[in-house]
Amino acid sequence: MKKLYFGTNLKMYKDIKETTSYLRELQNLTKDISRDEIELFVIPSYTSLNSADSCVDRSLIKLGAQNMCWEEEGQYTGEISPKMLKELNLDLVMLGHSERRHIFGETDEMLNKKVKCALDHDFIALLCIGETIENKNYGISDEILRIQLKIGLFGIPQDKLTKIWIAYEPVWAIGVNGIPATAEYAEEKHKVIKECLTELFGEAGKNIPVLYGGSVNPFNAGELIIQPSIDGLFIGRSAWNASAFNELIRNTKKIYLDHH
Repeated sequence: MKKLYFGTNLKMYKDIKETTSYLRELQNLTKDISRDEIELFVIPSYTSLNSADSCVDRSLIKLGAQNMCWEEEGQYTGEISPKMLKELNLDLVMLGHSERRHIFGETDEMLNKKVKCALDHDFIALLCIGETIENKNYGISDEILRIQLKIGLFGIPQDKLTKIWIAYEPVWAIGVNGIPATAEYAEEKHKVIKECLTELFGEAGKNIPVLYGGSVNPFNAGELIIQPSIDGLFIGRSAWNASAFNELIRNTKKIYLDHH
């Protein structure tokens, strides 16, 4: 079977104590699942990262940061540099989450600098892309996704491709009021993404994992994971309880195996 990716971004939820308790429980519940079959990652808040690092076995759960500056140091008040994140021994950095793009005005050009910086510091760069409801209504979703990929991954050398992951999150499907995309719609967009990655990087582009995120829950996870172009799930609130996340992983993995 191909490796399935399961991850969650804790956003601005869970304090240090809650985060470490959650991670310990999640690690304990899932440690018997072969990591040749799944990749599991959690992206806590900045303030929890130091404590998270000391309580997690990285061969079982990868840890990431929710954002990063593109400069190593300088006059960037309030920012966090790759060198600072490196001190925390992190595995990955999430870049371009829709909340960063739409609330904080991050552009594709800024994200390209961040992706390059993350790769230069040997992090996995998890680049988030996705169209708004307006883009969808205008019928330009595919173009938007291709622009976000082509600019975000501009100038990335072939030897860095093993450190790139993509998360497709339609903006209209995220959050409390999100409307989950149908499995068919998600597959259609993942195909567009995979085609674009192959155009950019040739055969090597086919090996870049593409995860679906956007109101993933126990009821739609199975039909999403069996889609041929979906390599994993980037889950929100349905993953914020360790026991529920463990159950979702196991059930989804079983559905995938039964389907194949």
